[in-house]
Amino acid sequence: MNIEITYLDRLDEGEVKDGSVNAEHPMRKVTQQVAFESSGWTPERAAKVVKLFDEMAETWKDKDFDSRVLPLTDALERGGIVPGGLGVELGCGTGAYSSLLSKYFDSLLCVDISFEMLFRSSSPDGFRVRGDGSNLPLESGSVDGLFCINTLLFPKEVDRILSKDGYLVWVSTSGSQTPIYLPPEDVLAAIGREFVGVSSEAGPGTWSVFRRR
Repeated sequence: MNIEITYLDRLDEGEVKDGSVNAEHPMRKVTQQVAFESSGWTPERAAKVVKLFDEMAETWKDKDFDSRVLPLTDALERGGIVPGGLGVELGCGTGAYSSLLSKYFDSLLCVDISFEMLFRSSSPDGFRVRGDGSNLPLESGSVDGLFCINTLLFPKEVDRILSKDGYLVWVSTSGSQTPIYLPPEDVLAAIGREFVGVSSEAGPGTWSVFRRR
C-alpha cells in the first residue's frame, strides 16, 4: 500500500477502463520519457507534438467532453481545492474545461503548445497563451493550482512554478485508456517524494491532487 497517496472510493458506478487498449499508443512512450528522462523533451520532439495537435485541432471540439468532465469535477469537489489565486491549465486544447476552471481562480492562464488548438478555442474564459510546458512564462512559486488534463508532465517545471501551498491536479479523462497517461504512483515518483497525494476515479476517468508535505 502506498501511504504517500490516499485513494478515495469512487462515488459513481462508472465502468472501469481496461488499460491495455492504449498501452501501445506512441504517446505512452513519450509521456514516460518526458516525465523521467532529462533528455526526454527535445526541440525535435516538441515540433512533432505541435504538428500532431495542430492537425487534430479542427475536429478536436467534436469529441465527447461532457462525460469526460466527471473526473475533473470530482477532483475539484473532493481533492481539497481551495478557490482563489492563479490557476494554470496546461494543455488546454480548445478550452473544453476552461470555463469550469475559471470559476475557481482569480486568474486562469490557459496554455497550449498548439496554436491551432488555441485559435479554435470554444471558451471565452481564461487568458490563452501559446507555450511549452517545459518552460512556462511564469515566475517561480507563482502558481496556486496547476491542472494537467490529458497532457505531458514536466516535473522540474511543476516544482518551480508551484507556490509553497500550491498543488498539481493530474486528470486522465479516460483513465488508463488515455493515450497520454501516467498512473498516480508514476506521477508521484516523477515529481518527488516531498509530495503527497489524494486520488480517485469518476466516470470514465481518474484524478489525483498532489501537494508538498
